[in-house]
Amino acid sequence: MNRNEVFDWCRREYGTEPDYPWNDNNAVLRHADNNKWYGVIIEVDSSKLRIEGTGDVDVLNVKCDPSIIGMLRMQPGFYPAYHMNKEHWVSILLSGPASEVEIKELIDLSYNMTGKRSNTARR
Repeated sequence: MNRNEVFDWCRREYGTEPDYPWNDNNAVLRHADNNKWYGVIIEVDSSKLRIEGTGDVDVLNVKCDPSIIGMLRMQPGFYPAYHMNKEHWVSILLSGPASEVEIKELIDLSYNMTGKRSNTARR
């Protein structure tokens, strides 16, 4: 998936638009009802992720259950969250090798983890 495919899917799935709070190409995906972030697409220099090649790559940061972050980070294309809490967020290299299905499932998990909680969920 690339950034535009992520934006299109989030638009269809959640009715949200990317927000560009830093006036650059880095975009935040937020809940419409509570403004909480459920995703961030950031351009990162490939050398900072220690991957081959030169120049910037797009990574998607999503919130994730800490119990699966370690497992994800053992797979190619998953990294410690770039500029986010590494215990609760993970970075996904959008140029691969994570599948579209994996990316959508992780966006969905992040969306649900960052949404408004009901009164029963707070107990």
